[in-house]
Amino acid sequence: MRLFVVDAFTDRPFSGNPAAVCLLPAGQWPQDAWMQRIAAEMNHSETAFALPLPASSEADWAVRWFTPRVEAGLCGHATLATAHALRAERGLVGAVRFLSRKHGVLVTHADAEGAITLDFPVAAPGTAVAVPDGLAGALGAAPETAFRSDGLGDLLAVFADEATVRDLRPDFDAVAELTTREALRGVIVTAPAAEGAQGHDFVSRFFAPARGIPEDPVTGSAHTTLAPYWSARLGREELTGLQVSSRSGLVRTALSGDRVHLTGNAVTVLDGTLHV
Repeated sequence: MRLFVVDAFTDRPFSGNPAAVCLLPAGQWPQDAWMQRIAAEMNHSETAFALPLPASSEADWAVRWFTPRVEAGLCGHATLATAHALRAERGLVGAVRFLSRKHGVLVTHADAEGAITLDFPVAAPGTAVAVPDGLAGALGAAPETAFRSDGLGDLLAVFADEATVRDLRPDFDAVAELTTREALRGVIVTAPAAEGAQGHDFVSRFFAPARGIPEDPVTGSAHTTLAPYWSARLGREELTGLQVSSRSGLVRTALSGDRVHLTGNAVTVLDGTLHV
């Protein structure tokens, strides 16, 4: 079967967030243990497995995502990468419907220039919570405030400025201990764009070491929380987020009721055949 590596939320190779994409033959899902081993072998933040569905189904493809350690409930960049691979491999354009296990049907739209928009459920940040004990030490700086996103189980830690977010040097063992203790998927750190910044409205980073992702390069799913937070704070429904990992990537966000549209580009860097 075909296996791709696609850099998502970028228009150039070796940036954005790489995801492996495995296009499965029609039929039943492979064993979970096999998919987990493939994801561990690929060793990207997520590996997506796409299973074609019968024409009578509510979606075109079923999709599942695995980190090197566990199955993920939602993944933006690997969904974008899968839509990109299907466009390149199968010539699919326009809308593609993906059936997920936890979030129902997720629709992607590809435009004529190659940008892909994900239609995802909003994961509102909720109300402010007390900054968990040990968070400042684990991250290397104390946030101004924190929110818990119950939709995905993330902690949103808000800092005063872009430079602080860029300069964080987390203790990943401490972050893993904290997220396990607090029953969190991961920690999103964010701040407004630096004064005079061009091309983005806010910055972020994402850490989920307990799930095998010390730092995720560009996290589409985190923007289902970031978009409503920054849209409310900045008073605009359409924004651009810059994830300031070492690889970096841009996510354009647009709120639409209880949905959020996440738009980005993607580049195929590997196209091969899986032999096991």
